[in-house]
Amino acid sequence: MEQVAPVGALARQDSGRRTLSSLSFPPARAVGRGAAWYRGDCHVHSLHSDGELSPEELVVRARAARLDFIATTEHNSAAAPGVWGHLAVDDFLILLGEEVTTKTGHWLALGLDPGEVVDWNHQVRDGLVDKCLDQVHRAGGLCVAAHPHAPYPSGDFMFPFLGFDVVEVWNGLWTSDRPWNADNEAALAEWGRSLAADLRTGSWRPAMGNSDTHLEGQIGIPHTVVFSEELSTEAVVAGICAGRSWIAESADVDVSFTSHAAGRVAGVGERLATQGGQVEVHAAVRGVPAGTVSFHTDRGKAHRAPLPDDGPGAVQWDTTAEQSAFVRIEVRHHSGHVAALTNPIILN
Repeated sequence: MEQVAPVGALARQDSGRRTLSSLSFPPARAVGRGAAWYRGDCHVHSLHSDGELSPEELVVRARAARLDFIATTEHNSAAAPGVWGHLAVDDFLILLGEEVTTKTGHWLALGLDPGEVVDWNHQVRDGLVDKCLDQVHRAGGLCVAAHPHAPYPSGDFMFPFLGFDVVEVWNGLWTSDRPWNADNEAALAEWGRSLAADLRTGSWRPAMGNSDTHLEGQIGIPHTVVFSEELSTEAVVAGICAGRSWIAESADVDVSFTSHAAGRVAGVGERLATQGGQVEVHAAVRGVPAGTVSFHTDRGKAHRAPLPDDGPGAVQWDTTAEQSAFVRIEVRHHSGHVAALTNPIILN
């Protein structure tokens, strides 16, 4: 198995974080389960922004939703000292971040140092966004293009994706009563079309999903499931940036997605050396009864299979590196709404 380097995969420099962290701010590491899959929501708003829930209420609900971590992303401001630090206990991690809301699009700065603020007074035509992206990257953080097709003023993401590390293709309920909508469908299609071209340049931008929680009952719908070496800010950011992640509508949904060729195995976000032979792609899904699994490549949707009406289901599809530069999957309910989707496995 060989890793593929997405855009902006930078090593974290966290000595400053260790110095500044105290009870005033969440620690950068939680107990965790070692190298494992962790569930987290990296786009949430408390009453310190324009949300209706307190930080304490958000953490209680996040743990009830079976999440392992969240990120603070108040609008255009850093997490306040003394507000979040005491809430990150034992096996629950709180990353520091910000939602940078500009006139020409919103983006998430994740993995910031305590008290760090990214300026939001920029837009496409002034070219100042690059300085802000560099600020986040110098701290070892992650820049995420948020809800690229949100249907309100400044919601459309007008910046070029160049310089951003990740695209939020699934943004949650917010003021809607549907966890999946046309805005997300457009973002997913746009991201899916870009993968082949990005891979040709040697880099690509992983997808992630977040709730954009503002109201009761929204947190974790959806969230990102990331393979991380440990439950720490540095490791979670690295896993998301590497594309070792998939998106779930809730913790009731579980997906395993692997590819096999020439005695080798690769998972989400990894590269599989096929030696020109046949590739077996396996998907196992729990929590989406009577749904469907579709396999997508650089040629579009390549295969679709039903899931059983009750219990988990498994699907296999065969391809080659000549036929498919990558494979990713989408799991949808009978209604057509997405229940889960993965980042790609790259074949060569």
